[in-house]
Amino acid sequence: MGDTRARVWVGIDVGKAHHWASAVDDTGAQVWSKKIDNDETVILTAIGEALQLAEQASWAVDISGATSALLLALLAAHGQQAVYVPGRTVNRMAGAYRGEGKTDARDAFVIAETARQRRDLAAVDVPAQLAADLTLLTGHRTDLVADRVRLVNRLRDMLTGIFPALERAFDYSNHKGALVLLTGYQTPGALRGRGRARLTAWLTRRGVRGADTVAATALEAAQAQQTALPGEKVAAQIVADLAAQILALDDRLKHTDKQIAETFRTHPQAQIIESLPGIGPILGAEFVVAVGDLAAYRDAGHLASAAGVVPVPRDSGRRTGNLHRPKRYSRRLRRVFYLSAQTSIIRDGPNRDFYRKKRGEGLKHVQAVIALARRRVDVLWALLRDKRIFTATPPAAQGT
Repeated sequence: MGDTRARVWVGIDVGKAHHWASAVDDTGAQVWSKKIDNDETVILTAIGEALQLAEQASWAVDISGATSALLLALLAAHGQQAVYVPGRTVNRMAGAYRGEGKTDARDAFVIAETARQRRDLAAVDVPAQLAADLTLLTGHRTDLVADRVRLVNRLRDMLTGIFPALERAFDYSNHKGALVLLTGYQTPGALRGRGRARLTAWLTRRGVRGADTVAATALEAAQAQQTALPGEKVAAQIVADLAAQILALDDRLKHTDKQIAETFRTHPQAQIIESLPGIGPILGAEFVVAVGDLAAYRDAGHLASAAGVVPVPRDSGRRTGNLHRPKRYSRRLRRVFYLSAQTSIIRDGPNRDFYRKKRGEGLKHVQAVIALARRRVDVLWALLRDKRIFTATPPAAQGT
C-alpha cells in the first residue's frame, strides 16, 4: 500500500455488476486501482483498503442512482461523503490526459482527478426513507405512463389497419368508455350486428358514462365502413387485448398516484409546497425527489439555475448580451416548474396575470411560461424559507 498520506481522492466508475476504483494523491499520481464487485463484503473490503491509504479519503462517483445505491449506503455508514461527477464532465476531462483508450480503470482515474482539482462538485447524500420511497414511486409512475403511451399508440395503429373510422371517432388516450367498447367490439360488422339499443345497454352495465353517445358514435363509424379488411379477426383480438391492458394500467396508475399522495403528505413541508397553485401531490413529490436537500442551494437563484429556467450568457469579444437556454440542468426539476406554471394559468389569479403581462410584452407562450416558472421559483423558495403557505395577497412587510 505504501506510506500513509495526508489525503487521497478516490474516483469510482460505477457499474451494475462491478465498479472500478482509483485513488490519487495530492500530486495527481495514482496510488491505488482496483476492480470491485457490486457486493457488500467486497465493497467493505475496498473501502477499508482505501481508508488505509491516507488520513483522509475523498470519494467521487459518476452515477448517483440505483446502480450505486449499495456503494453510497456503505460509504455513508462509515462516515464517508461522496461527490457526484457527471458523465459529461468525465468525458471532457478525459481529453486532457494522454491516450485515446477508454477503460473503466481510466474513467475511475479521471473521476478521482476531477474531484481532486474541483471544489464545486455536488455532494451525494443517501436519501432518507421518505425521499427514497418517493423516488421509487415517482420512477415507477413514470414507467407506467410510458407504458400507457406505448400501448395507446399501438392500439391506434392496429385499429387504423382494420377500422380507421372508429380510430378517428375517439381520443383513446383519455376516453375510458371508448376503451371499454374495444374490449368487446372492434369491427364494423360486430357493431352493426349488436345495434344501438343493445350496445348502449352493454356499455351501461360496464359503468360507461354517456353510454348512448358512445354507442351512437361507434355505430356511425360502423355505417361508414362496409368492407372487411384482411387480418381483421386477428387484429380485433389484439385490439381487445390492448384495450384491456390500458384499462388495467389505468387502475395501477390510480393506485400508484394514491400511494404517492399519501407518502408525499407525510413530508413536513408538503402543505407549503402543495399550497402553490399548479402543484399537486404528484408534482410536489417530483419536486422533493429532484431537489433533495434544499440547503444545497444558497438562494432562489441557484435553485432556478438548477431547474434550467435562467438564461446563460454566451459572450465573446464585442458580442455581449447573448443569452441562451442552458444545457446542463435538472430535467426533472425543470419539468416540475414548467408544468406547474402552465397549470397555474388556467385559473384567474396572480399567475395568470403575470403570464398575460409577459404575453403583452411580446413573449411567445413558451417564453412567458418559463418567465412565470422563474418567478414561481422565488415564491416557492420564500414560502419554504418562511415556513408559510401561499396566499394570493402577499403578507405585509415587517417593520425593522
